[in-house]
Amino acid sequence: SVYTWTRYRVNYIFLFDFDPRIVDSPTKIFNDAVEETLVFLACMLLYYKAGAYDIPDIFPSGVYPFILVLYTLKGLVLPLRTRGPLWKAIREVISAPLTSPTFFNIYVADVFTSMVKVFQDIAWTICFVISGDFLKTEDLTSHAWQTQFWYKNVLIPLICLLPLWFRFNQCLRRYLDTGKRWPNLANAFKYALSQTVTLFGAFHPLYKFYGDSNALFQFFWTGLFIVSSLYSFFWDVYMDWGLGRPEFSFLGPRLMYPERLHYYGVICADFFLRGMWVITLVPPQSGANFELPAYLTAVTMTLELFRRTMWGQFRLENEHRQNTEGYRRVGFVPLHFNTGHDHKYKKESEHVGRNVLGEVAAITAVVVAVGVASVIAAQTGVSNL
Repeated sequence: SVYTWTRYRVNYIFLFDFDPRIVDSPTKIFNDAVEETLVFLACMLLYYKAGAYDIPDIFPSGVYPFILVLYTLKGLVLPLRTRGPLWKAIREVISAPLTSPTFFNIYVADVFTSMVKVFQDIAWTICFVISGDFLKTEDLTSHAWQTQFWYKNVLIPLICLLPLWFRFNQCLRRYLDTGKRWPNLANAFKYALSQTVTLFGAFHPLYKFYGDSNALFQFFWTGLFIVSSLYSFFWDVYMDWGLGRPEFSFLGPRLMYPERLHYYGVICADFFLRGMWVITLVPPQSGANFELPAYLTAVTMTLELFRRTMWGQFRLENEHRQNTEGYRRVGFVPLHFNTGHDHKYKKESEHVGRNVLGEVAAITAVVVAVGVASVIAAQTGVSNL
């Protein structure tokens, strides 16, 4: 993404309000990725060799994944000058809607919604280390904590739900700051739909049973899945990318990437990949008919991260040329800039009335009520069958 933005002069440093003194070049980012990949492959090879007793049994085989965990933690913390702003953004994402989101915070939260499977793996790794299973010498394919209620029915569903909840809160905070129902409430509704899909997939929902008595719920979930996928696809193309305008051959004005065919290609790809993303919201081991088999997990993770990378390239391009959501006062992006000081044109906090606060509270209450009702309906249906 950084290479593409730099190559076609999409000023991501200005849009994200980065300090240009600590921004790495595309070559530096690529070199870091190669180094981390080599460490991962080395640890994976040692793990399999130790498990097959092809190398001296000096350490339990689980020690090698633990070494990889330590190396990853080092990369998340160091160097502090570049990791500090990232963790600050993550803190502000989690604390929404208590803080006003910047464009970079919203971008990070959007990326989080594509990292549900990654967060599940992180939770699994934390449990693997804390439980001490990595020190065991016997078979490491089964773990007692994986079948516990707190892990299967609480932690994993929460991991699926929280990224959507963070993004939903950001939309409400944007409405609170600007007082504009469009597009903020419409965007919040998109994440509320996805949350409902997640809840129905998390608590042994009714659609996993066949029979005439549950046909209504099967149709309901299928319809919800289709509506959520189409809604998200429309928002990607029309709002986030600024495409789909009939007067511009279903593209947009002042395009920055040279090949128009690429725009049509990503629109088609996003249509199919959005459906895959919604399926990934169904937690593993839920028993649902729509649950993907375990051997396809890596494929869906890769496809979704590819879709999000593709989404980010065109999202930044649209923000560069149109200032879609008014994060900056000026209508142009300078080629040379310095973000080492506070810009005078930064938007100040606006005073909002009680009506806006009331609407935000009401919307939040409705979404929470729908989520609770989904869980109750699912659990009631399970207990009756």
